[in-house]
Amino acid sequence: THSSLHTLKVAATKLTWFRAHIVLINDPGRLIAVHLVHTGLVAGWAGSMTLYELIIFDPSDPLLHPMWRQGCYVLPFMSRIGVVESIYDWSIGLNLAQSSSWTFETVFAAHIVLSGLLILAAFWHWSYWYLDVFVSSQTGRLVLDLSKIFGIHLLLASLLCFGYGYCHVSGLFGPGIWTSDSLGTVGSVRFVKPVYSVINLNPSCYGVICAHHILAGFAGILVGLWHINSRPGAFLFKLLLMGNIESVLSSSIVAVFFAAFVNSALMWYASSSTPIELFGPSRYHWDNAFFAQDIERRVKSVDSVFINKAFEEVPDKLVLYDYIGCNPSKGGLFRSGPMLKGDGVVQNWLGHASFELGTLTLNVRRMPAFFETFPVILIDQGGTLRADIPFRRAESSYSIEQLGQQLTLYFSGGVLNGTEYSSPSLVKGYARKAQFGEIFTFTKKYSGSDGVWRTSPRGWYSFGHVTLSFLFFFGHLWHGGRALFRDIWTGVTIDAMGEVEYGRNEKLGDGETRTSSKFIQV
Repeated sequence: THSSLHTLKVAATKLTWFRAHIVLINDPGRLIAVHLVHTGLVAGWAGSMTLYELIIFDPSDPLLHPMWRQGCYVLPFMSRIGVVESIYDWSIGLNLAQSSSWTFETVFAAHIVLSGLLILAAFWHWSYWYLDVFVSSQTGRLVLDLSKIFGIHLLLASLLCFGYGYCHVSGLFGPGIWTSDSLGTVGSVRFVKPVYSVINLNPSCYGVICAHHILAGFAGILVGLWHINSRPGAFLFKLLLMGNIESVLSSSIVAVFFAAFVNSALMWYASSSTPIELFGPSRYHWDNAFFAQDIERRVKSVDSVFINKAFEEVPDKLVLYDYIGCNPSKGGLFRSGPMLKGDGVVQNWLGHASFELGTLTLNVRRMPAFFETFPVILIDQGGTLRADIPFRRAESSYSIEQLGQQLTLYFSGGVLNGTEYSSPSLVKGYARKAQFGEIFTFTKKYSGSDGVWRTSPRGWYSFGHVTLSFLFFFGHLWHGGRALFRDIWTGVTIDAMGEVEYGRNEKLGDGETRTSSKFIQV
């Protein structure tokens, strides 16, 4: 009979090992379940990492011991969107008035509770898969209207986008976002007014962040409503494979890897959405002497005959940024641990080292980012070599001991403010440290430092998201190829599609309880 023939054909159907998610093809409830449990895992990870970082984080010295040197990863992102306070009476940034409901601990608890509820919902949908909402009233078969589902997802995402810009960023029903200057010295959470102007499309204008979320959310709401209430034509439906859930997966992955690419670039190049005070400076700040030039400008602009007084007014944050150990390119990606595992916890700034040879003012040539060792050379304002610490005594011509004049070291600012050294051994010791930028003292008692520099959360985020973007790009090609050539690559031939086609049977592999009483010859 046709029934027995159909049953035997179902039993003979063989699927390849990589067709792992075929159980979800004609099972809308369990398709929802796997999405719910994935979201629950993400929320649980965020909550757990927040708790871990709150345990290890030391907020006692936010200037010289910031969170990005302590290896915090999720706390900077929370601070970026306005969560900077703790229920234990400490905060990040300037002491501006904030709402007590937006705290690190409440965000941690909310994510843990959300994770549990999502996992419970996933269990429910996995068990109660056959819901009336998935059954078409016209055909009586299981139906996934992928076009309408896309519209619903776009509508919900756009509502969140619009609400974030209109309410959260602007301060209407939220704390605002982290804002600062280009040097990262006056950062704190502030309300941001939207700026609807093409002229202000630059990295220094925070108003466009608010405006872009409002405009993108408003446009997405309109498009989402249009997709919910309209149907594509038959030609477009078949051309874009809108009825194939794997083609929808392939198209969705495009948005994921594109966003990962863009965000990794914004993080690595230090845009206004990735503040220096939360993620640390970028390598390009060091390569271009960005902070060193601003320190020099500040010192020259102070109306004082005493240079020591001028350096005392330089912000501590700016001094810390001008240290090579804060460069994310100095630490290898395979050296695990926070930055303080390399050089230790910053105790004090010794001061700005200035070298003088007679009437000449000399500067130590700073080490480039990708060098592990670099010669210690002292150059004048014109770039001429005047002194060095030679590698070999037999070839030394500019060593400090051979100059014929005394090389003097002066400290301005810091704990050694006004101190002068002329001993060659001390001068050479500080010259070696000066090629790393500003000079600090560190304690390695509590951090277990080993002297090997680590990268910052900026480096980890950029590397991780570039890697993930390539992985998702491969996933896009993989699933796109399977959607286009499913009869070749999936192991499911045209003859066998009657058993595995979505909506043909109530459950995968069940040839007797069909969703339609009409027999379809396979």
